[in-house]
Amino acid sequence: MPPDFSPSDEDRGKGTSFRRGRKSRSADEDVRVQPHSIEAEEGLIAACLIDGGREVLTECIEAKIAPDYFYKDTHKIIYKALLDLYETGDPVDEILLFEHLRKNGQDEEIGGISTIYAIQDRIETTVHARYFAKIVHEKYLLRRMIRTSREAIEACYDQQEDISTFIEKIEQEIFEISRDRVTDAAKPLRESLDEAVTDIHALLNGREEAGGVMSGFRDLDGMTYGFHPGQMIVLAARPSVGKTSLAMNFAEHAILPDGGRTPAGVLVFSLEMTAAQLAMRLICSRARVDMKRIRDRVISKQDSADIAQSVKELKTAPLWIDDGSNSTILDIRAKARRLHSKSPLGLVVIDYLQLIRGTDSRVQREQQIADISRGVKGLAKELNVPVVVLSQLNRESEKENRDPRLSDLRESGSIEQDADMVFMLHRPKKRDDDEGVQEGGLPGDVEHIKLIIAKQRNGPVGDIDLTFVRRYTRYENFHR
Repeated sequence: MPPDFSPSDEDRGKGTSFRRGRKSRSADEDVRVQPHSIEAEEGLIAACLIDGGREVLTECIEAKIAPDYFYKDTHKIIYKALLDLYETGDPVDEILLFEHLRKNGQDEEIGGISTIYAIQDRIETTVHARYFAKIVHEKYLLRRMIRTSREAIEACYDQQEDISTFIEKIEQEIFEISRDRVTDAAKPLRESLDEAVTDIHALLNGREEAGGVMSGFRDLDGMTYGFHPGQMIVLAARPSVGKTSLAMNFAEHAILPDGGRTPAGVLVFSLEMTAAQLAMRLICSRARVDMKRIRDRVISKQDSADIAQSVKELKTAPLWIDDGSNSTILDIRAKARRLHSKSPLGLVVIDYLQLIRGTDSRVQREQQIADISRGVKGLAKELNVPVVVLSQLNRESEKENRDPRLSDLRESGSIEQDADMVFMLHRPKKRDDDEGVQEGGLPGDVEHIKLIIAKQRNGPVGDIDLTFVRRYTRYENFHR
């Protein structure tokens, strides 16, 4: 068993105090020792010296252990010197280490070569090196949490900025500490090949989830193979073309287990419509009941039965709607992060980008939109889920009587740059023979809408035809 490392008596009382702002902490807080293990720190440094500063130090670097992870200043200096020597590619021993420290005028600061010998004699084998590194890492995270918490408390007394921004900053600092618990590492090719083969078999067997969260539209999924984790998908259109309807159709397909598919959790940020309005639209779309008939109180018994069945299906669906109309991108990221930690999400929908409030009203709106766009992309990468964000198009395509293009994205070119996929909804000009299109006896009830895939990082671009049933606010596959 590895030795038990707890703070030694000689180290008690040497804890570092973190002071910012007010300095009215109790005497008990001032004398409390920060979490640390001198023995584990010495054991880790000794392990690096014993194996010549190669394998153990390499593992430390991969685990992102930095000099600041060490509690004792002497250990910080020695570990930093080991990292410097590691970069030369030469083997490291106690003599070379001391010479390096001496050249940098740090030999007396650590207590001379006797300190290095004393540390080296702490252990005889590197077998417990990973255990030492784990302890050093954990103690550092505890100290960092204490420091962050204290600074947050002191900052609360002096808080002057917008409260939402202030809370987001604190939450982000806590999240960064949590993220530091996870280390990135390169995967051997065999693992990636196994994952790829699994996806190939899933695709060949017709399992939709292999490619990500599917949209539910045959032609669109055929070109994109679903919405993938980390992607920012922009859905743009002029007002009243049906952006929200299509986005809610995406959400509906994701949250319901059609065809035995596993439902994915969906979070919708609706900055334009209330949650109740979206729920009403979702019920009517799912039940295929005309909302006007409900308002006119002329629904049939079959309509009532269909509505009841849809409500029953949707009540257990993993869908959350946030209808805060004054949200910033910081608010959105904080809320999504919090929900994702409790109930893992598969898709986030934001309706729509231009309604998100800028965090700094002093800068130009175009720069605000650029910051918001980067924030949306950051959210997708941070949660590792696809984010569908709706956006307005400018009037240029209407003025010039043409299909919309990427340059028509309103207010900022950064949206085009940040997005992994850009979809544009366009209502083609009606031909004379289209004027009488009917369904259920209602003229003009069914519209042909073109979905333009204007950008796709990992796939083709092109046009897709969709059918929009306006009375149900529902998109369907286009039938020629």
